[in-house]
Amino acid sequence: MKAADDLLEIYKQLWNNRSLHNLSKDGGNVLHQAIRTELNDELTHPRTRKKPEDKYILAIKRIIDSPLKDSNQLLLIKEFTNVLDEIKKES
Repeated sequence: MKAADDLLEIYKQLWNNRSLHNLSKDGGNVLHQAIRTELNDELTHPRTRKKPEDKYILAIKRIIDSPLKDSNQLLLIKEFTNVLDEIKKES
């Protein structure tokens, strides 16, 4: 399995315009927080935010359409799925 820092680098390849400076410095934690921010659409104005499920679908499409290796795509999809499951449990 890929280390958390490796997965974070894979995430950065697809979401290269995201600022991760204000997130925790622990690799796995940064990735988890970045995915949570993406799925909660926190970088969008509150009135125009999409549901986490809608953002999840968009993220999966972006991952699948990317030039990443299939194994890296699956790992990233797994992380997005885990974070989405956590968000749904909290609701």
